[in-house]
Amino acid sequence: MSVPVTILCGELGAGKTTLLSELLETSERDIAVLVNDVGAVNVDADLVEARTDLTTGEEVLALENGCICCSLGGELSRSVIQLWKEHDFEYLIVEASGIGEPEPIARQFVRGPAGGPYDLDAVITVVDARRFYDRFGDSAADEPPTRQGPDKTGSRPLADLLLEQVEFCDLLVVNKCDLVSTAERERVVALLETLQPRAEVVTTEYGDVDPETLLDSKRFDLEAATESAGWKQLLEDETEHEESNAAAHDHDHDHDHDHEHSHPSERYGIAVDTYHRQRPFHPERFVALLADLPDGLVRAKGLCWVANRERQAITMSYAGTETTLEVTGRWIASLSDERQAAFRDSQPDLTWDEEWGDRETRLALIGRNLAMDDLQARLDHCLLTDDELDADWSTFENPAPTGMGDMTTVVSDEQP
Repeated sequence: MSVPVTILCGELGAGKTTLLSELLETSERDIAVLVNDVGAVNVDADLVEARTDLTTGEEVLALENGCICCSLGGELSRSVIQLWKEHDFEYLIVEASGIGEPEPIARQFVRGPAGGPYDLDAVITVVDARRFYDRFGDSAADEPPTRQGPDKTGSRPLADLLLEQVEFCDLLVVNKCDLVSTAERERVVALLETLQPRAEVVTTEYGDVDPETLLDSKRFDLEAATESAGWKQLLEDETEHEESNAAAHDHDHDHDHDHEHSHPSERYGIAVDTYHRQRPFHPERFVALLADLPDGLVRAKGLCWVANRERQAITMSYAGTETTLEVTGRWIASLSDERQAAFRDSQPDLTWDEEWGDRETRLALIGRNLAMDDLQARLDHCLLTDDELDADWSTFENPAPTGMGDMTTVVSDEQP
């Protein structure tokens, strides 16, 4: 019989180890723990050992010197399989590094070697209520939250990683609620529900959560988790809205801002919208906008078309104070005629322009106390004018990335 697994995520200092220690003290299950920390000394593993009296340390497998995600093909799989072979236990908890993305870890237990002896039960993300509110919920914050550790990712902004953890999970535990007011806590919950509509949200202090809430929940579904981020649902809703309107009458979606989305209560000042255009951004104006984004923007993510990047489909991802532009694929229109035809035959619903093909910008926008119309207008100002469409695009100064996996990071000066 497969051993159920819970993956425990959250940024550095959110309270993952406190929650885990409380769980090990209160649960009657025989639980094995794999702990990953950043740096040569695995402090989290030491804390777990101390709180659970595991004097030998045999049942705490600490992967030192790096993130679990960097060892998915090797050490993680070998460690959990070795643990399963050599020890008897009822449940496994993986406490991931604060700078780790949960999706690659989850896939290892679903489609990797560890998927044999284990069954992934849930992905849980712990959120520090105070820091989350200061970073995303308070437009008047005096200063950004202090980073709690070194950024070992090499390029990914920590705020972006935090939102990846929020957007790929089944349960959100809002911890340290004693450090926020009731109104601040409610706004944090509302934002989290917008960013990840599928996940249950639990609020707590000092990591105190009923073990029955955390274990044997059978919440995890890989396909649902992969597609359930709020920004993805926004884009899917917008696409369905366009297709419905197109079936009814001729419709210019470039000027349609009346999408019917599931909006959170206006009481929290949260706005959600989409931005869809089939005209490229002028690279200089677009990057200038990214360096001067409105304070109320919480999340922006999706595909971008940047002039003089006719092959590169660029993913834009904004969180905290930074926007990353990363080449994540190619536009189908940049392929040979034969390959274009094959892709279009396999995707009959693909939006296609006779001149530009599938090239487009399609973004999800989530903000609080944010004038969406103003942001949409500012994005429109970044589009090429008619004269610029006819100009030589190679003359534009263009910091956008060019190679697969290449990334450009832009810091927004106007953020707190």
